Amino acid sequence: MEEVSTGAIVPAVKTEPKPSTSTAAAVSSPEPSTAPIAEEAELDKDFLCPICMQIIKDAFLTGCGHSFCYMCITTHLRNKNDCPCCSHYLTANQLFPNFLLQKLLKKASALQTFKNASPIEHFRQSLQQGCEVSIKDLDTLMSLLAERKRKMEQEEAERNMQVLLDFLHYLRKQKVDELNEVRTDLRYIKEDVDAVEKHRIELYRARDRYSMKLRMLGDDLTVRKPWPSTIDKNHSGVVNSSLNARGLTTGNIPTKKMDGKAQVSSHGLQRKDTSGGSDPQYNQSGLSSVKKKRVQAQFNDLQECYLQKRRQLANHPHHQPEGDKNVYHREGYNAGLADFQSVLSTFTQYSRLRVIAELRHGDLFHSANIVSSIEFDRDDEYFATAGVSRRIKVFDFSSVLNEHADVHCPVVEMSTRSKLSCLSWNKFVKNHIASSDYDGIVTVWDVTTRQSVMEYEEHEKRAWSVDFSCTEPSMLVSGSDDCKVKVWCTNQEASVLNIDMKANICCVKYNPGSSNHIAVGSADHHIHYYDLRNVSHPLYVFSGHRKAVSYVKFLSNSELASASTDSTLRLWDVKENLPVRTFRGHTNEKNFVGLSVSSEYIACGSETNEVVVYHKEISKPVTRHRFGSPEMDEADEDAVSYFISAVCWKSDSPTMLTANSQGTIKVLVLAA
Repeated sequence: MEEVSTGAIVPAVKTEPKPSTSTAAAVSSPEPSTAPIAEEAELDKDFLCPICMQIIKDAFLTGCGHSFCYMCITTHLRNKNDCPCCSHYLTANQLFPNFLLQKLLKKASALQTFKNASPIEHFRQSLQQGCEVSIKDLDTLMSLLAERKRKMEQEEAERNMQVLLDFLHYLRKQKVDELNEVRTDLRYIKEDVDAVEKHRIELYRARDRYSMKLRMLGDDLTVRKPWPSTIDKNHSGVVNSSLNARGLTTGNIPTKKMDGKAQVSSHGLQRKDTSGGSDPQYNQSGLSSVKKKRVQAQFNDLQECYLQKRRQLANHPHHQPEGDKNVYHREGYNAGLADFQSVLSTFTQYSRLRVIAELRHGDLFHSANIVSSIEFDRDDEYFATAGVSRRIKVFDFSSVLNEHADVHCPVVEMSTRSKLSCLSWNKFVKNHIASSDYDGIVTVWDVTTRQSVMEYEEHEKRAWSVDFSCTEPSMLVSGSDDCKVKVWCTNQEASVLNIDMKANICCVKYNPGSSNHIAVGSADHHIHYYDLRNVSHPLYVFSGHRKAVSYVKFLSNSELASASTDSTLRLWDVKENLPVRTFRGHTNEKNFVGLSVSSEYIACGSETNEVVVYHKEISKPVTRHRFGSPEMDEADEDAVSYFISAVCWKSDSPTMLTANSQGTIKVLVLAA
């Protein structure tokens, strides 16, 4: 094959009928040969190998007088002992080098090279071969060459000037566009500064009115509540004067009978009254300073977020939601500004993760403690865990949170035949939960009876993911290493829909707003978004990850988050088929480390044994928490291999459940 491909480049070579004579004529004169083209084509055919139909290379002659390429004829004789041209009996011993033909081929090749050479090359070769040229002819040639050189230099200079001019025009246009964009952005910023300043003044005035009302209420309470009769009036007047001078009233003094909350509220009221006017309180000033530091740390991402929202919603005024009593009327606010303020408020609200509860998931008789999945039930009252221990454990969340015990016992425990990979609670039937396992079995359990309701065994390999529909209580979907996505109905024993794909399926998820749309994460590095009413091809294919997609989760009906073993998370718009943002800051190269989303935040695990939290508008982590244990020796080599294996947000809450490969489960809450 190598010989044939090399020979395929050669057919452009053409030869003369008498190579020796033609070669001599070509050397003595720079003029090209005048031999007919048809004759050259005929000669080309004479120099072709009858087997490969290319110019003969390394010519050999047979006993019957035919010439072939050496490789062609030897390969032929391995299969047949005859001549390809005349079928005469032929063996390898009857092959002889054809020196004459090889010499003619070399001369023809040299002649063709000379014919294809430039006129300058012909002239140079003629001079080297001693062609006589007069001084006058040389002067004429030199003048022509000098004139030609000047013309070429001028043309080259004109081309360079044109390129430079085009570049400058393009640069000017680009800078003018940038300047117009900056001017527009500055106009937006000025409008927003004016609107925010106006709103801030309104807030200050409202606070002053509120403070005055509190003082009036305090004075009113002082008048209505006299001092005890054991204190004389003169002494009472002195005390009242002293208290009023300090900004306190008798209505503000806490008694021992008050509970803790009342005392805190009363003291807070006192401090607020003593501050007076529009001076900020000390704790508010400190909190404001902390928030400013967070903003400065992520300033570039926040700037991009503000400008993007402001430009997209430039002509959309802000409309206050009806019945929203906690939001002041923001006159002059743009929708983009209001949207960004919401992002900024949620982003600066939290800066760390605080542990509020911890429990050990491991069993005394099982060394394998990796928690593969952890999920809250429909009402966030219970949560279930599953993993390589082959057990589904259901815990009472309030008990774990409030009872400070060394060991928390599950309220329900169910054993399975195989290691478990994923759990999904039914969003309608509170006591139903689905599981997928390493044998490819998808099971629907009744937590109340601790028995399986349905078992589906159609997957041929390990099933990695299962998910109940949020809108259709009887529908669920699963994905497996057998490259199949299967849709099930709890009312039927067999799958109702099957999607064959080309790579292993790592994760599946229903769109929360539709039972007809699912997202599928695959080992082919892509997310396939299907409409189940037509599965012949995906609705969209989202590309961007460089390795397998391990998780997909919906933040809303249009926002999809994905995780991959390329150590990135990505956010996608499934309605517009657009990538939105890439998140970097955690390590994930080989393990399933968990992914969970809320309306604003995305949490994932890391192979550094950390939980990492992102805000959906910011590409860098907001905060992180590293798992550790007092029993864990820092020099222990196994400690390095621990990783976060599952995470789950509590609905509409800054609280999350997290688990690692050691079997430790922590309840974390976002804190300021």
